[in-house]
Amino acid sequence: MTDRPASAERTEAIQELARGAYRLSAADSRLRGRATRSRDALSLAHARALKSLAEAGPMTVGQLATRVETTGAAVTQLVNGLEAAGFVTRDRASTGDRRTSTVALTESGRLRHTEREDHLSLLLKESLADLDEASLSVATEVLNRLAAMYDSL
Repeated sequence: MTDRPASAERTEAIQELARGAYRLSAADSRLRGRATRSRDALSLAHARALKSLAEAGPMTVGQLATRVETTGAAVTQLVNGLEAAGFVTRDRASTGDRRTSTVALTESGRLRHTEREDHLSLLLKESLADLDEASLSVATEVLNRLAAMYDSL
């Protein structure tokens, strides 16, 4: 990566990107808050867990933590909420270890995942309709770099 001179325009553009990243983080926090109050709202973390289970099938909490890129303790809390909502089941007997459980989607969880994916797909198509493929590719690269940067903080 080459260092570019910091023009006033570039500095302002990077500051605007940082403000956008903060707004995205705040929107995620609001979504998490709604998810604790409404069965219809799924946090991004809950949605990632359902998506992982839908794509890969039943798995241990540790495996799920790896797939959703978080800690086992955080996934345990996610699974508790998803289980209370009837979206997943937890089976300790299938692992042979009382401390480890296998998490699986219920039919209700599979339906909720499909509904969420369909809704998200529609919203993305609508809200990004004016962007061409090159712009979407750049946006994806920026988001991936921001994620890597956040992991280094």
